[in-house]
Amino acid sequence: MDVLAGIIAAAAPLVYATIGETISEKAGVVNLSLDGSILLSAMVGFAAAFTSGSVVVGFLAAIGVSMAVAALVAFASIELRLNQIAVGFVLFLLARQLALFLGDSYVGEPGPKVPAWDIPLLADIPVAGTLFFQHNLSVYGSFVVVVLAYWYIYRTRRGLELQGVGERPEAAFARGVPVNRLRYVYTIVGGGLVGLAGAAVSLDQIAGWRENLTTNLGWIALAFVIFGGWHPFRVALACYLYRGLLYVAGEFQVQFPDWVQVLTQLPFLLMILAITLINTEWFHRLGDRFPRWRNFLASNAPSGSGTAFVRE
Repeated sequence: MDVLAGIIAAAAPLVYATIGETISEKAGVVNLSLDGSILLSAMVGFAAAFTSGSVVVGFLAAIGVSMAVAALVAFASIELRLNQIAVGFVLFLLARQLALFLGDSYVGEPGPKVPAWDIPLLADIPVAGTLFFQHNLSVYGSFVVVVLAYWYIYRTRRGLELQGVGERPEAAFARGVPVNRLRYVYTIVGGGLVGLAGAAVSLDQIAGWRENLTTNLGWIALAFVIFGGWHPFRVALACYLYRGLLYVAGEFQVQFPDWVQVLTQLPFLLMILAITLINTEWFHRLGDRFPRWRNFLASNAPSGSGTAFVRE
């Protein structure tokens, strides 16, 4: 149980990032700056917490800087009508270099960390208590984000508008939905969750700052949004499976040291295979066979994602 609990806790930053990107892409904006945003927010969060002595200040600072980067992506896409992929990649490079430059003086410094907090009574429940209720607020927040994202997207009228903005922006606009305004809002909200991911690394997972602290976390998150079919539960499941595969690969490295190079790449190879599988016609037919589970089994990319909406 302790191993599974550790896997769940380790997946928290990735869960924040993937849910944030899911919301953004559901609204039609692809935020390719993800990897740089996570690194920059991790640095800013740690620097703010180190300077103020408050973890809360660190998280707020991380959220703020990542929201600012996401707002730039939205502005370039919506107002300037620039290519989202190109803008996102440029901002990824900018955010990464800013993090490395501004964070140089904080490398190796000890800083505050999110304290553990077992939830009274619930933590004493056999099995479930160890798995879900003996963590800290950063990990608990990742659970809440997944459930809230699912409820909001698939169980509320606002969520229906969100899906419409990403799927059929022209039709949504014809029904009186402010397409571009909502794209701004959801891209920035998604950016805030990406900021939480960075802070969760530097103030919880690692509790410190160094170069390449979050290497490839953003790119992995982008891939898992596709793997998860833009569905919050599937996206979260991908994060937990990935962390589990990393743990298994680490255990095998001890037994088979000559296979280290292969084993470290095993999780990525399996995820590529899984992404290929879920995009087959067979998987979509499975979704048709079970309509109640279609959103979970065979979610498709929002058809309006990555494109600018121009009012005629």
